[in-house]
Amino acid sequence: MSLDGISMHPLAIELDRAITGGRIDKINQPNKQSVILSVRQPGKNYLVHISINPQNPAVHIIEKAPDNPPEPPMFCMVLRKHIETARIARVYQHSLDRIIILDMDVLAAGGQIVTKSLVIELMGKYSNIILTQDDNIIDVLRRVGANSSRIRTVLPGDPYVFPPIQDKMDLLECPMDNVVASIKSKGELKLSKAILDTCLGFGPVTAKEVAFAAGLPHNQLVSELEESDFSSLKDALTEITGAFKEPCGEACLVIDANRKLLATASFPLHYYINDTVLTFDTISEMLAKASSIAGSFQLPDRDRFKKLIKNELNRAENKVDKLKGDIAAADNAEEYRIKADNLMTYQYQLKDREDAVVTVVNIYSEAGESIDIAMDQRLSVSENVQAYYKKYDKLKRGKELLEKQLEKCLDDIKYLASIETSLEASTSLAEINDIKTELITNGILRENLKKHASVKQSQPFKFTAPDGTVILVGKNNYQNDRLTFKISNPGDIWLHTQEIPGSHVIIRCDGEDPSEDTLLLASYLAVHFSQAANSSKVPVDYTRCRFVKKPAGAKPGFVIFTNQNTLYVTPEDEVLKPVLLQENQ
Repeated sequence: MSLDGISMHPLAIELDRAITGGRIDKINQPNKQSVILSVRQPGKNYLVHISINPQNPAVHIIEKAPDNPPEPPMFCMVLRKHIETARIARVYQHSLDRIIILDMDVLAAGGQIVTKSLVIELMGKYSNIILTQDDNIIDVLRRVGANSSRIRTVLPGDPYVFPPIQDKMDLLECPMDNVVASIKSKGELKLSKAILDTCLGFGPVTAKEVAFAAGLPHNQLVSELEESDFSSLKDALTEITGAFKEPCGEACLVIDANRKLLATASFPLHYYINDTVLTFDTISEMLAKASSIAGSFQLPDRDRFKKLIKNELNRAENKVDKLKGDIAAADNAEEYRIKADNLMTYQYQLKDREDAVVTVVNIYSEAGESIDIAMDQRLSVSENVQAYYKKYDKLKRGKELLEKQLEKCLDDIKYLASIETSLEASTSLAEINDIKTELITNGILRENLKKHASVKQSQPFKFTAPDGTVILVGKNNYQNDRLTFKISNPGDIWLHTQEIPGSHVIIRCDGEDPSEDTLLLASYLAVHFSQAANSSKVPVDYTRCRFVKKPAGAKPGFVIFTNQNTLYVTPEDEVLKPVLLQENQ
């Protein structure tokens, strides 16, 4: 979910006012899709976050930088070489397109000042960060060769060429009557599509908002509109043009009941009447919140680990199916014992090596039914008896072993599911490193364990209940252990979904009884951060932390507990949503 060109116009102005004249004193690259510029202004420093994550490309100011890898990537090193200590000359948008450019003055050899530009293309999967000088590419974060694009290449040494401009009308330059006339001429299209095809920089969100502001259905055919409708449309277009000429102080984002990000804009949105609209004083504040919701800070290795865990789960589940089949086959062991017992009883009535099958009255049948027993004609009757007993003993021992293997395999599935839940909850490099260490230590990931001295220790989620009580939620198994056995006090309340992989939750109450509302909220959080997140009537156990123990040699996150009570809860969005929107570490 990214801003369209219209919303990027006031964003460029906002950034220009904040950082133009500032000096770049530090450059970092937290992952392969984002760059952080530290810009020093008199009395204030700014962190400019540039992300080309295809799902949420953005450039905006943030308050806190994400963790950085131990070694900076090559593109980061190139940026440091060329623009570290540069002074930002201006920030501007290219032609209402989704392109923002930072021009920077750099002191070159001999005391000359040269201008270099950081071109930030925010176009979904085609997003890119390109360093240029005199319209030539110095380096690029995502290199695009001739095999990848027939339209243009983006490679070091190439001339920089802007993406092709669409043949649309610029509302900042064109008379509004001409814009409305162009929309009117597209009678075969639905209104929102006609607006999109006419107005430069408009995305679907803006097009629907204009239709809504005009009091018109966005999916109505243009040919069905009256003259008065086009007058209303002109007024709506004029109003929205005024809204994006300058930052209006009402940037907004829209989320649904499940906290899924639906829309972002640099101006107020009224179209989403059934969803939650959050407004912000600056576009950067709005984009920072959108990034935290949508997860634009791509975490190295998270997708790789998700795939690894998925494969391990599939392998374990297939093994469970096989073991269950083997156990079912082993259930036939009793049949071999019955045949052996019957042969033992009748052995003196039978002749050696004569019949392939013998039929006798089953000694265990109350009705006196017969039983057929296959004979190995190479063996005597007594040897056949021993052969059947041997098969019985082997299957019986095998079944016991198979049942132990099945129990271990089911435990492994629970453990892998807990890691899967941890990956979903992870929001920082430190948390991913926790999981990586856990995967290596437990033999799931076959890599050498390395120290990450520059990465801070990961921290749990911290939420505040309406009555001021602090609730902590672990994001991974290592964090769950630290939270339960090091951070919490013995008198705090510990919660966990019953027999369902999920986070450890702590209510900080130190021996006091939490209010019913706080206990219920904590149980909602326990469900939300578990594999039962979308379920109803989920059992959640809770007890004092003093009653939670970790068995010797147990896997990370595994505990046993006593003195528990159980709540059966279905999380309520109106209670949970405001808490989940709280800023977190």
